[in-house]
Amino acid sequence: MIITRTPFRMSFAGGGSDIASFYEKHGGCVLSTTLNKYMYISVHPSFEAIDTVLKYSQTEIVEDVNEINHKYFKEVLNMLRVSGVEISSTADVPAGTGLGSSSSFTVGLLHALYSYKGKFVSKEKLAQKACEVEIDRLKNPIGKQDQYAAAYGGLNFYKFNKDGSVFVEPVIMKNEMYKQLENNFMMFYTGQLHSASAILKEQSSNITNGDKEANQLKMCELAEELKNELQHNNINAMGEILHEGWTLKRTLARGISNPVIDEYYDIAMKHGAIGGKLLGAGGGGFLLFYVPEKRQQEVRVALQLTQMPIAFDTQGSAVIYVGSKPDIF
Repeated sequence: MIITRTPFRMSFAGGGSDIASFYEKHGGCVLSTTLNKYMYISVHPSFEAIDTVLKYSQTEIVEDVNEINHKYFKEVLNMLRVSGVEISSTADVPAGTGLGSSSSFTVGLLHALYSYKGKFVSKEKLAQKACEVEIDRLKNPIGKQDQYAAAYGGLNFYKFNKDGSVFVEPVIMKNEMYKQLENNFMMFYTGQLHSASAILKEQSSNITNGDKEANQLKMCELAEELKNELQHNNINAMGEILHEGWTLKRTLARGISNPVIDEYYDIAMKHGAIGGKLLGAGGGGFLLFYVPEKRQQEVRVALQLTQMPIAFDTQGSAVIYVGSKPDIF
């Protein structure tokens, strides 16, 4: 048996510039970190060698992988030419909450199956293959940041080049400032799920709009600015840049925010948050706020939302268990 653990991510600045329609014209950049909330994938030989068994929110048992309903399982198993296995997935956080769960699933599944076949796979290859599955093969109208974050892990600055290549630059800080940055975040569940694809499809088509394109360019500049501020250990710039970025992001597509989310945001800002944003493409999921520790209880009481405790992940996708495996390849 093989078990992989792959983190979810939260993006701070530059989101949307990782979409091909933007970075192929301007280049893009995103600053994000991964969280201690994970997708787990386990793989082992099926009891009946002819069967491929998949266990997620449903259970599928097929003899031909082309009969699989779950499009991600179907695509990855076909791509890696694997069958006759039983695969289970489980996650710390539900899908549709703005933490990049589909990409964490794809990276984790690829990592598990490569390992099951006895093949080493680098973080770069994991990210590239996940992008191939989600963007090239499945034609999802999404960007590249989630796949790279899930594979690499940690607090990183990602540069998306016009030729499609991606540079990954770790953000280096003093350890005590890194811990303080981590402690100043509060994440709350809005109770609303969202469809990232629908919002990102509209956002991608809006890139040619002059005002929206200018706002996206400014959001990319904010990612560069935030990287520089953090590397000079100015952690309070995080809150200010989050607020400016969220103000710009709300202009990029309908459905990114709504009156309920706007009200939550205003309440948090009035009670001590320096800045914040809705994670992911928008429309629902988790609200992230940057709040000095001395004001956090005030924000918590004012919002009356479910808070999810978080810490930063630094490892990225990892194989956490290797059991005995029959020699079937």
